[in-house]
Amino acid sequence: MTGEIMFNFSKRVGIDLGTANSLVYLAGSGIVLNEPTVVAVTTDDQRVLAVGNEAKEMLGRTPGNIIASRPMRDGVIADYVITEAMIRYFLDKVCGSSRLFKPEVMVCAPAGVTSVEKRAILDATLSAGARTAFLIDEPLAAAIGAKIPIANPSGNMIVDIGGGTTEAAVVCLGGVVVHSSVRVGGNKVDEAIQSYIRRKHNLIIGERMAEEVKIKIGSAIKLKPNELQKMEVRGRDAFTGLPRTIEITSDEVTEAIADITNKIVSAVKGVLEQIPPELASDIIDKGIVMSGGTSLLRNLDKLLTDSLGVPAALAENPLLCVALGTGLALENLDLYKRSVSKR
Repeated sequence: MTGEIMFNFSKRVGIDLGTANSLVYLAGSGIVLNEPTVVAVTTDDQRVLAVGNEAKEMLGRTPGNIIASRPMRDGVIADYVITEAMIRYFLDKVCGSSRLFKPEVMVCAPAGVTSVEKRAILDATLSAGARTAFLIDEPLAAAIGAKIPIANPSGNMIVDIGGGTTEAAVVCLGGVVVHSSVRVGGNKVDEAIQSYIRRKHNLIIGERMAEEVKIKIGSAIKLKPNELQKMEVRGRDAFTGLPRTIEITSDEVTEAIADITNKIVSAVKGVLEQIPPELASDIIDKGIVMSGGTSLLRNLDKLLTDSLGVPAALAENPLLCVALGTGLALENLDLYKRSVSKR
């Protein structure tokens, strides 16, 4: 009886622990938190100073005794201690720091992670104050969040392109049939822009400037002359070391990120080549659903459609799909228990 009362009082929290952004879903309230996956810690005693937006403001601007870093790399935990501190911060913010009942927490992970990486995520979640920790595959959570009827005996394809990974999967009968995960996403796009501008213009730019270029004028395919966009980019001259401003065009950005967009196309193609013929016909009928922040890159859907011959379209809320799906799976555990790991 006591367990039942505890179950009723403990909150249920879904966390999309992304490489670039983390979103938190609270059962009954929806998405209550959306912050960058950045943590600022002191170097001497590893004390957490700031998490999320506040820590992101510190990136590239910290004094010697503070480090602002991203504890998730390529969709998995790169720094266990800092990730645990970050999950605890999220739970404190959503459930209150003086919790009488520990929450049930579901976290999503890329489909291709190893059992060791899965265990690391579950352990970090339990250490951060969860009563029970669940783990769901990212493509499955994205499909649930994109309102794809995954329980039907009909194939659906979801491509989740986040900050650290691109997950392409075909889901059918409540599970992932075929999947491919490449550790390429928005962060690699930013890095490609940074290295191109340094190589071509001898200008060193920061992570945030590269991200701004991607969002404002980035395009997966070259734009028509009348649609061409330009932007001023500020950075440090590689030769003189002095601040300098240059102007770059959207075509230059397309050229800079071509390798990355081609890898995304190859990952999706790899999944299409592996699926059974019956599911292939379902995918041709329904097309590919795209989710994740990087799927918002201008014309990426067109590039996929042109390269693969299968229509690709954005989900309703691409940025929120995984978090919504994680929360919905937690609220309807009986329906999805076959697809979830528990600790």
